[in-house]
Amino acid sequence: MKRRRDREIKRAFTIDGSAYIGVFATCTESVLLLPSHISERLTAEMERALKVKALRTSIAETSLVGCLSVGNSNGFIFSSYTLDSELRRVEEFARKEGLKEKINRLPARDRMNAVGNIILANDTVALVHPQLSAKTVDVIKETLEVKVYKGTIGGLKTVGMAAVATNKGILAHNNATKEELEFLEEIFELPVEIGSINFGVPLIGAGLLANTEGYAVGAETTGAELGRIEDALGF
Repeated sequence: MKRRRDREIKRAFTIDGSAYIGVFATCTESVLLLPSHISERLTAEMERALKVKALRTSIAETSLVGCLSVGNSNGFIFSSYTLDSELRRVEEFARKEGLKEKINRLPARDRMNAVGNIILANDTVALVHPQLSAKTVDVIKETLEVKVYKGTIGGLKTVGMAAVATNKGILAHNNATKEELEFLEEIFELPVEIGSINFGVPLIGAGLLANTEGYAVGAETTGAELGRIEDALGF
């Protein structure tokens, strides 16, 4: 019965008419960040799919929340262009919900600010863009409390868009090499599968949000792709 009820939960979404929901949103085990203008109904549906509480906010005065933020159960990192008022909104939400996540911004001088694109993380490990500065790597280690490694997935340096990692598994770009997949398995100590979203798009992170309790995916994702997501992430 439980599996039947889980399948009745809406999993496929669009945000502003786009199936690339990972560009506009991000989630952890306890928090979902969505753009400010998202409707109450869509917010509630995504909360139910991921079994978390949502905060609607802008980041750097844009709706590109998924590109400009990344988090886990230990903290959140935001683009250096994030406004103080936006950070305070996240901090106030965390206090209200009794969460203890650290909140941090990238160093102001780091030219790579799309943290959601360049960091792939779960609660213990992060794989990051190979050209990130030592200072930024230190911020990631301190804020997310993870071991940090540099690498690529499918030859892409934007590893946050090339895969999704939870505490149960990883789904990666379907062009990831054997060496890249073995490296992911080694550092995360989790099973790794390849797949796609939105009818063949290999940029997993652009269209999939997931934690250990649930997932939300772009509305153009096929049944076969949904099956691969559920197998890879342990649903």
